[in-house]
Amino acid sequence: VQLLHLYELHGHGSTIFDRLRHRGPDWSGIHSFEDCYLAHQRLAIVDPTSGDQPLYNEDKTVVVTVNGEIYNHEELKAKLKHHKFQTGSDCEVIAHLYEEYGEEFVDMLDGMFSFVLLDTRDKSFIAARDAIGICPLYMGWGLDGSVWFSSEMKALSDDCERFISFPPGHLYSSKTGGLRRWYNPPWFSESIPSAPYDPLLIRESFEKAVIKRLMTDVPFGVLLSGGLDSSLVASVVSRHLAETKVARQWGNKLHTFCIGLKGSPDLKAAKEVADYLGTVHHELHFTVQEGIDALEEVIYHIETYDVTTIRASTPMFLMSRKIKSLGVKMVLSGEGSDEIFGGYLYFHKAPNKKELHEETCRKIKALHLYDCLRANKATSAWGLEARIRRDLGRMEKWVLRNAFDDEKKPYLPKHILYRQKEQFSDGVGYSWIDGLKDHANAHVSDSMMTNASFVYPENTPTTKEAYYYRTVFEKFYPKNAARLTVPGGPSVACSTAKAVEWDAAWSKLLDPSGRAALGVHDAAYEEEKAPASVDPVLENAFHPPAHGESTLVKSAVPAAALQPFSV
Repeated sequence: VQLLHLYELHGHGSTIFDRLRHRGPDWSGIHSFEDCYLAHQRLAIVDPTSGDQPLYNEDKTVVVTVNGEIYNHEELKAKLKHHKFQTGSDCEVIAHLYEEYGEEFVDMLDGMFSFVLLDTRDKSFIAARDAIGICPLYMGWGLDGSVWFSSEMKALSDDCERFISFPPGHLYSSKTGGLRRWYNPPWFSESIPSAPYDPLLIRESFEKAVIKRLMTDVPFGVLLSGGLDSSLVASVVSRHLAETKVARQWGNKLHTFCIGLKGSPDLKAAKEVADYLGTVHHELHFTVQEGIDALEEVIYHIETYDVTTIRASTPMFLMSRKIKSLGVKMVLSGEGSDEIFGGYLYFHKAPNKKELHEETCRKIKALHLYDCLRANKATSAWGLEARIRRDLGRMEKWVLRNAFDDEKKPYLPKHILYRQKEQFSDGVGYSWIDGLKDHANAHVSDSMMTNASFVYPENTPTTKEAYYYRTVFEKFYPKNAARLTVPGGPSVACSTAKAVEWDAAWSKLLDPSGRAALGVHDAAYEEEKAPASVDPVLENAFHPPAHGESTLVKSAVPAAALQPFSV
């Protein structure tokens, strides 16, 4: 969904619209009203024949462009019996909900989404993003007073003087001119919950979360790394696929996908899980050189210079291209579980339950800057949609492992259910990260590092790998506003900066790899050889500057609304 100023469409040899075409190769749509424009690049997942966007209410006075899926759209339609729907799209319900309830309808939506809605009756508009930030959204301001929205930063970087990552769980209203939070769950205060542990409730919630994401009219699959989360997703899908609409359309054999260097830990574990579940498994290989060759394109698409995000996005980017070539348009992934259940290895060092819980809250609040960003943009680069779950002296994630430890009807082989956490960028093969560091060392000199704080005073890179990624990022996104969309701060094994304080030894081993969790990871770095790396991981990730499909929206002075999205 893109808001475009028509006389400014052309720049750098292509239109702004074209910059987001990779996100939605199936259809392009645009709506103009006076000086407001909404444009949309569609990846058709639900109702591919009639659900083209923008979408409208009955008399077309309300126009909306949406990136994402609304899982409870049938339930919501039942509340709107006097409304006439024009398409089978799950997203059309947004226009009718606005007509019925005004701006206060967003918390009725169960789904992953970002959207911009224009009310032509008073030329007002709203923009909103889902609770966790699964679907990307950026907001920008032009010197001429215009307001822009886009699924990706690349559509705003030329025309906007300032732009930010639109905060998850928020709504922007042109009537008030500001952002307000629509998502206010009890956990957001980070107070320790008092509910007792209920393994069956966790299992039931997990299964429901997976099943509702099987809403698709096109071929789909599961990204299977052989780790706990993706393996459980594959297991749950295998159990329930036969009873779904998609099985009647495309068959009840589940396709699973894994990528790695030959002989990598993930390839081995994923094949075991696929054999156990009886899936049609696709094992994809890449070499370190192939990954290095793709780095610039990856950084262009994912729009970050964060070290661990780039490490993990590159194999995911390569895998997505191959998956799309097979005709698959949607995949399920297991993102989010590590943040909710304390799955990263550094959680072993949490000094008490209060700090562990607060860290999980910080990690969930920052998901839109890391794993959600990676999963969405690395897949959308090839017009593939990734759907992410955000549900809910022991091993990491013991509460989840125990919930699915069913002796009578096992979900997974026991050794897979209790496999140690392996970060994706490690699991594809340990030599991947080693190869990236060698490549950076060959391109970044010691004198460049000596002067890094002068060249990059904000989020100064502290390793040659980080410096290399930063130079590539700045080539594509040179504005200061772009730099500020990327978080910073020290990290160990994907921790926040606050959690680095849990172990004094970690200050000497600031690397986002899970192997930096000394004394925890089975193949941890040797302490004396540990790389001194800082990977920016945001502590205050949820607070945007100021007050803060592909969709791009720009509204001209005085703004109305257009938004760019791509699914």
